[in-house]
Amino acid sequence: MTAAPAPVPDAARSGRADARRNREIVLRTAMRVFAEEGLEVSLGQIAHRAGVGAGTVYRHFPSKEILVEAVLAEHVQGFVVSAGEWAGRAAPGDALFGFLLEVIEKLAGRKHVCDALTADKGWPRAMLTAAAQRFHEALARLLRDAKQAGAIRADVRVDDLAALAVGGAALRSAHRDLARGTRLVRLLLDGLRTPTVTKASELRDAPSPRRHETAAPSERRCEECGARLRVRATGRPPRYCGPTCRQRARRRRVAGGGKEGRSVESSVTSTSRHPGLDQ
Repeated sequence: MTAAPAPVPDAARSGRADARRNREIVLRTAMRVFAEEGLEVSLGQIAHRAGVGAGTVYRHFPSKEILVEAVLAEHVQGFVVSAGEWAGRAAPGDALFGFLLEVIEKLAGRKHVCDALTADKGWPRAMLTAAAQRFHEALARLLRDAKQAGAIRADVRVDDLAALAVGGAALRSAHRDLARGTRLVRLLLDGLRTPTVTKASELRDAPSPRRHETAAPSERRCEECGARLRVRATGRPPRYCGPTCRQRARRRRVAGGGKEGRSVESSVTSTSRHPGLDQ
C-alpha cells in the first residue's frame, strides 16, 4: 500500500499564506510607486513603503529587474481581465473600442511603466512573455468579434491595435488639455470603424438626364434638351419642349442622311401640318 501523505502542519500552511500575502503587498506597492515616481526607486524604498523588511522584498524578488518585470506582467494581466469584462457586457464593436480606450487611458497614467516597456530592448522576458501572449489572445478575440459584427475595418490586425494603444497613450499624455487629448484619441479610434455608406443626395444643379432616357410618365423630359415636359391627359405624349428643340432634333437626324433622314423628314413635315400633335 502507498503511504498516505503526511499532513501539512498548520504553521507551514500559515507561513505560505503569509509569504503569498507579503509578495502581493510588495508587488502592489511597487506598482503604485513605479507609476508615481518612476523606476529609479530602490528596493529598500519599496520595502519601507510596503511596511515590510528589505529581506522580505529580496526573498520574493531577488533583483530590481525581476520586480520590474513582475510589475509589468501584472499590468498586462490586468488588461487581459478587463478585455474579458468588456466582451461580456457590451456589443462587439463597443467592447473593442471601449477596451482600447481604457488601455490608452491607463497607459497614459502609467507613463513610467510604458516607457520601461518601450525603452528596454531586452523585453519581453519569460514572465512578461506569458502575460503578453494572454493579452494578444484577448485582443484578438475582441477584434475577431468586432469584424464579424462589421464594426471595424477588415484590414485591421492585432499588432495594429497594440501599436495604436501605445501611440494613443503618448498622444493623450502630450496634450496639455486632458479633455482635448481624449477627444483626439477617440478620433483616432473612429478611423478604425467600418466606413458608413450613405446614399448620395440629389444636387440642386444636377445635370439633366441624357437624351432618350426612359422616365416615368409623370416626369417625361424633352428628348433634345432634357427639360421637364407637361404631360396632358389625352393625345400623343410630347417628345420635345417646343418648336426649337423639335427643329434641332430634325436637323440633327436629317444630317445623318439616307433612308432614315428621308423618313424623319417626312415625319416632321407631317407633324408641321398638324402642330398640336407633337408638343
